[in-house]
Amino acid sequence: MTVSKITDTRRVAIADFQVGGALPFGLISGPCQLESLDHARMIAEGLAQACAPTGTRFVFKASYDKANRSSLGAERGVGIDAGLEILGRIREEFGCPVLTDVHAADQCARAAEVVDILQIPAFLCRQTDLLFAAGETGRVINIKKGQFLAPWDMANVAAKVASTGNENILLCERGTSFGYNTLVTDFRGLPTMAASGYPVVFDATHSVQQPGGLGSSSGGQREFAPVLARAACAVGVSMVFIETHEDPDRAPSDGPNMIPLDQMQGLISDLSAFDRLTKGQMIR
Repeated sequence: MTVSKITDTRRVAIADFQVGGALPFGLISGPCQLESLDHARMIAEGLAQACAPTGTRFVFKASYDKANRSSLGAERGVGIDAGLEILGRIREEFGCPVLTDVHAADQCARAAEVVDILQIPAFLCRQTDLLFAAGETGRVINIKKGQFLAPWDMANVAAKVASTGNENILLCERGTSFGYNTLVTDFRGLPTMAASGYPVVFDATHSVQQPGGLGSSSGGQREFAPVLARAACAVGVSMVFIETHEDPDRAPSDGPNMIPLDQMQGLISDLSAFDRLTKGQMIR
């Protein structure tokens, strides 16, 4: 197995900024599920304010469809039509890149007309036709590592996207299945995935998820998300993924593991300090 410095990865351009190598970390953040345009605006405005003191660049993330909910009765979202319209408005109004999940090959080209990053959900990370369709759009592709995969297996996953001629690839760690309803993070996996040459993203909030832990929905331990995020920045990841909501306990999806919006500025400040220290930049 080859393990290299995590800052040896290539750089990937996301709209008007880059991530990878020893560049400052970028943030992927937003609500798990799109609720409305006004709600998305409120979250995006809060994130812009939270990132401003450190100059951290952020990508607004939200899903128009949660196709892998724990139970039949769970809310799935606003749908692709309304969802892409909302994401397009957020991109235009706030000048930030946007990201959303795709679940089927025929969604990729359509979503790519609006978003900067297509995200491949963890459960679907080995779906070859989906990876091909995403890669063919030329957009940045954030591939979440399946809870069932070893970190070195992600080189094979990335190769499917790269075979389309698109090497704008991010590899995302989001925890590994550990018994029932539990995930664990092996931080050795971050530099192991970086050995592929692609920038590594650490998903702090889904790493503390308890899949199906509440019976008909997933539980989570959001108090540990900042702990894991700081550890990932100490390793030197290229991006950190943190879902946020103004009232997580009332969120329609993944509330137990999301960070309250009013806590994001302090957390981003902490992560920025760890990131600068690890990557050898001067701490201001």
